[in-house]
Amino acid sequence: MNDGTDGTDGPWPGRRGSGAPPSTRTAPLPGMPSPATPGRTGDGSRPARGAGGGRSPKPRPSRRRRAVRLTALLLAALVASSVGTYVWADTELDQEVDLGALPDRPRDGKGTNYLIVGSDSRAGLSEQARKDLRTGSAEGRRTDSMILLHTGANGTTMLSLPRDSWVTIPPYVRPETGRSYRAEPDKLNAAFSLGGPDLLVRAVERNTGLRVDHYAEIGFAGFVGVVDAVGGVDMCLERDVKDDSSGADLRKGCQTLDGTEALAFVRQRKQEAQGDLGRTRNQQKFLAALAKKAATLGTLLNPAKSFPTLNAGLDTLVVDKDTGLRDLMTLFEAMRGVTAGGGRQINVPVSDPGFATSKGSAVKWDDRRARALFAELRADRPVTLPQEK
Repeated sequence: MNDGTDGTDGPWPGRRGSGAPPSTRTAPLPGMPSPATPGRTGDGSRPARGAGGGRSPKPRPSRRRRAVRLTALLLAALVASSVGTYVWADTELDQEVDLGALPDRPRDGKGTNYLIVGSDSRAGLSEQARKDLRTGSAEGRRTDSMILLHTGANGTTMLSLPRDSWVTIPPYVRPETGRSYRAEPDKLNAAFSLGGPDLLVRAVERNTGLRVDHYAEIGFAGFVGVVDAVGGVDMCLERDVKDDSSGADLRKGCQTLDGTEALAFVRQRKQEAQGDLGRTRNQQKFLAALAKKAATLGTLLNPAKSFPTLNAGLDTLVVDKDTGLRDLMTLFEAMRGVTAGGGRQINVPVSDPGFATSKGSAVKWDDRRARALFAELRADRPVTLPQEK
């Protein structure tokens, strides 16, 4: 640093030969008061002092203002934590399904279609958990439920596709053998076991004419974990439900189902008068109730609740490459809206629930009414099929 001894400017501009700043004191103009000096008022007197001899203390914020500030800080921290939780969860999604790579897809329709699949994957379950949940020990993944959810200008439609629906499976190649197969009739859930999510989406699109925009699949462990993470789901049952195969043992009336009870409830079908069709109605009602609980503001903005909920489902959650956490939140909000009167819960129209086939008893769709329903959804028109009861 230049100290000014060489005749050039020192550290204070306008002063030569010295390191001290120039004086800022100037003589007052006639008739004008002297400028105030530090520690004095404008007339030259010192300010009043407090009782202790010091200056008067700065007024402390009122209790109300302190409470407002504290609340604002807590809200800011809460939002920041929530944002961090969702950023983390968004990067953890298993986006293994590439819908854009599928061949022979229907043209885009109006609105948005989600294919929601409940698989019987045992991933994440210990041997003891498999026994407790009565899931069996089969390896791999098979579909336990399928719902095509359409959102658009006329609200939300939850359309259940029975897993035993008798449909045409598109041509495919078995990934483990590389062997090619021609299109053939089979049960809808066979598409999933033969070719995974890709073939299932293709089968749904071929038989409905609806383009699937998003795919979301969750296994047994994730289902149980999500239900437990939100503190259980409230359901009102019209009768006792007891089923040895699924382990369901529930009493008539309103109650809160934990994860184990919920899984048993949505899987049981033997005591349903319409078998698989009855089970799909139970699944719709439960998913709507779960969405209502999980999508509440208290859960979404509270990291203590949202993190366990997200973490519980991520281990067995599979989505397509274009589905992010925001899309899943939109999906939950749409399902939640169904319970608030903003949508409909229906089954695909059926002409024969016990249709005899070479693959056993299947569910035969009512072609005429089904085609009319799919046309309404494709054009995003109001659905005329009666609401399920």
